Amino acid sequence: MIRELRGEAELRAACGDDDLVMWTAQGLTGGARAWALGDAVVAAARQVSRHDRMAVWGDASCAVDLVRHARQELGPRFRPFGERGLMQEVTAKLDGDVLSSGTFSWMSLPAGALAAAPDDGVGWLEGAEAEVAALLAADAPDSYARPGEPGVRRWAGLRDGEVLVAVAADAWPAPTVGLLAGVATRATHRGLGLAERVCRWVSAELVAAYGRASLMVDDANAAALTVYERIGYRRLPVMAAGLA
Repeated sequence: MIRELRGEAELRAACGDDDLVMWTAQGLTGGARAWALGDAVVAAARQVSRHDRMAVWGDASCAVDLVRHARQELGPRFRPFGERGLMQEVTAKLDGDVLSSGTFSWMSLPAGALAAAPDDGVGWLEGAEAEVAALLAADAPDSYARPGEPGVRRWAGLRDGEVLVAVAADAWPAPTVGLLAGVATRATHRGLGLAERVCRWVSAELVAAYGRASLMVDDANAAALTVYERIGYRRLPVMAAGLA
């Protein structure tokens, strides 16, 4: 029998504290909902990293029923995503309901995995929204995180003199999972390790604030994957499915 999970503690117990599920659920606030069936869980929330997202976890057979149930409850806009092998099984069982799919990587950094030395050059920015927006527009136009975007909490950066040359954001955090987003380096300053310095510093701040950090990255971005793995992030290949 499908049961709705009413609180974060109940969700944590059902999914084994899986960071992708816990992040997507956003603390089960703001209209977010979650359900369990057998050894499977789905959690869904609106406008998490600019999309209506549905995390899928656990046994594929039960997960199919949960995805269908969640879509009946919430509507068709939610795009299920989860570990790639699981989602391949789930989408195969959904038959003709799958319109599209995309793959990328979810990466997570648990407490204790990061040994970050203090970096006096990196810090939280104040009153720099226009500078951050200009840097992103020029050098990371596809970034989901932008100053003023709902859920984007704060920006960290590194300057070369007075010029802002690298940034990253604390965005769309859940109570127990922070998200690193909006990573960008000025084109004239690439290849100097600046993004890694900012990401390492922000990651340490996220772990301190939320207990663990996470991020999403395109599989084709080999340079970013290398940096994140060097910091200590663990990679999980994932798949998202667009459904009819």
